[in-house]
Formats: sequence, structure tokens, C-alpha cells
Amino acid sequence: MTIGTWLYTRLSGVRVGKDSAGNVYYRERGTPKGRRARRWVMYNGAPEASTVPPEWHAWLHHTVDEPLKPLTAPWVKPHVPNQSGTPGAYVPAGDERRGGARRAASGDYQAWTPGG
Repeated sequence: MTIGTWLYTRLSGVRVGKDSAGNVYYRERGTPKGRRARRWVMYNGAPEASTVPPEWHAWLHHTVDEPLKPLTAPWVKPHVPNQSGTPGAYVPAGDERRGGARRAASGDYQAWTPGG
């Protein structure tokens, strides 16, 4: 966070809420004439947009007027930020980062040979 963002947040921001990742969400104080009130997030740690859960993403982009309640159903998985480029990224079997070894082919493939 820059000093300008911190100062603007202190002077013009109203805290709206906080998510499970510790990100804090703000809106502009008052109703500006002729435009929508600004909305922004102060990230907990490095500024990484994929840490914003869907319910807050909808609010930040003016899709909904109020932040949505997180969906609590047994089949709903918790929000996980994008792990690409980090040690937590998915690496398939056979990738060089996993040793380059993969299972042998099933043997049902026969290569084409001319005249054969």
C-alpha cells in the first residue's frame, strides 16, 4: 500500500467489511454527485487480486449493492487464490519439476509403418 492510498482511505473511506483472508473493503464516504461511489480493497499482505472471494468481487465491481453472504452448503469449497507460479501450484505427473517420470503407456498403440 502506498502512502497516498493509505491517506485517501483514512480521509475518504468507510470500512464495509473484511473477508476470511484478512482483506479489508472500503467505499467512498458520501454519495458523489453524478457518479458511483468508489470501492476498493486493502489487501492483507501482497496485493494479489485472486485472493478476493467471489462475493466481494461482485461488490467491488458494482454487480451488487451490498456484499453477498458467503454460501454455506456442504458441497461448496472454500475460496483458494490462484497458486500459479508459486510452490503450491499444480504440477502434473511426468513434469520435469516432479522428476520427469511418468507411467508407461498401456501398450495398445501401434505405430504406423509404410507398407505395413
